[in-house]
Amino acid sequence: MTNLEKLQQAIAASGLDAMLLVDPKNRFYVTGFQSSAGAVVVTQDDAWLFTDSRYIEAAERAAGGRYHVGQNDRSHSLGGLVKDVLHTRDLTKLGGEEHSLSHEDYLSYEKAVGLSIFPAQQLVMDLRAAKSEAEIETMRKAQDITDAAFAEILNFLRPGVTEQAVAARLMYEMMKRGAQCMSFDPIVVTGARSSMPHGVPGEMVLREGDFVTMDFGCVYDGYCSDMTRTVAIRRTTEEMERVYDTVLKAQLAGIAAARAGVPGKNVDQAGRDVIEKAGYGTYFGHGFGHSLGLDIHESPNASPSENREMPEGCVCSAEPGIYLPGRFGVRIEDVIVFGADGCEILTKSPKELIIV
Repeated sequence: MTNLEKLQQAIAASGLDAMLLVDPKNRFYVTGFQSSAGAVVVTQDDAWLFTDSRYIEAAERAAGGRYHVGQNDRSHSLGGLVKDVLHTRDLTKLGGEEHSLSHEDYLSYEKAVGLSIFPAQQLVMDLRAAKSEAEIETMRKAQDITDAAFAEILNFLRPGVTEQAVAARLMYEMMKRGAQCMSFDPIVVTGARSSMPHGVPGEMVLREGDFVTMDFGCVYDGYCSDMTRTVAIRRTTEEMERVYDTVLKAQLAGIAAARAGVPGKNVDQAGRDVIEKAGYGTYFGHGFGHSLGLDIHESPNASPSENREMPEGCVCSAEPGIYLPGRFGVRIEDVIVFGADGCEILTKSPKELIIV
């Protein structure tokens, strides 16, 4: 079953007549066509993709008879085209994307189509939470690119290199291997700055005896990868090794608990217990992991507040960390796929402590 057919079934089950999709990721999810502008209307048994002159020829080629394609221009607004589809088919109950649309745009579409739009974005997000094998295979390729970049960056790390230079090299290595773009701006922090989970790369240089934490990922055919590795420069201390070992054990514990049907908070707790028992609970402030796919942050999550069961096919990060303010931090992150009997780890890079 295609993603379009899945959404059509969900629309029918919800009692809606149609769904309006403006978010680029949701439009790509149901049509397989990427563009920066446009709208998609999905009914219980049909679909329309509207876009402008920049994309119309490519959109018509990509449609393959699976959906209708129309062009918006100065004489035919997106809202007007959507209205025509709904009114000519007497469709009155329209769902929309309450999280992606601004309040102004939401009201603008309601005015254009002459109907109230029912908040229904969760219909699409629930479908996106469970990846198909084709989606997972694409994410494997994205992770392969990321793994290859990590293997190459190990040859680049040395005292005197700046965080910014490491970040730039990571982006270059991923792009030259086929990445469309980055799934987020790389995080590269070293020394005392490695205690900042989302620190921005700066002019700080790598020094002997410091950790450097690298969190990076790319987009391949629309889908994201994500990974984090913490590497020591030249040497370590006993405390650095103890913290690293604790984070690794926590990650392995969470991964061991990850399987479809388990609430996200249970996966988080399995990893968190290891860190708390080691006396570092105060220094692990974020969740164990987040779902990813077309967006780098999706849902459900492996976090303390996640009561939902993780669905089969859910792709999620596994990234516990310990951050000692003003001293150093450690995070290790893989991407995993939830299955009925456990999980598959898409990230293949080594996780034992690496000293370069």
